[in-house]
Amino acid sequence: MLELSSIAFENQGRIPALYTCRGKEISPPLQWKNAPKATKSFALLMDDVDTPLGVLNHWVLYNIPSDRDQLPEDIPHDIHLADTSVQGRNSMRRTGYMGPCPPWGVHRYVFSLYALDMVLEINPKMNKKKLVRAMQGHVIEQSQLIGLYSKQDSSSEL
Repeated sequence: MLELSSIAFENQGRIPALYTCRGKEISPPLQWKNAPKATKSFALLMDDVDTPLGVLNHWVLYNIPSDRDQLPEDIPHDIHLADTSVQGRNSMRRTGYMGPCPPWGVHRYVFSLYALDMVLEINPKMNKKKLVRAMQGHVIEQSQLIGLYSKQDSSSEL
């Protein structure tokens, strides 16, 4: 079974301030194991599921090569990455990772990794809604990693 994790924080653990708006706002390192043999590519979404207005998408990444089993920290904000991965637009219509920045309280940030049976067509205006539609019927397995963050967490780390 596909398993997503990070060396920066445990599942249901606190996301370090480095990866948030109170730090350098760089993407955290992620790794996965037990990908299905039929995987042709991976896709990744990161969502804040605790906003009062609904889910806020922080990261759209797709066409991650099937031979990859990790993402290093600090992925550039380019649309096209060196390994053929492609980044879409988050809820703020910016390309790449947007770090946690909740106005109050503890928020849950859900990283969802999808093993797909195809490489997706590249769309320069890809966002979460379009990616979810493009993945329909092509998800072999998925895994989630949940990180927690509140602005109060960063006061002890700065």
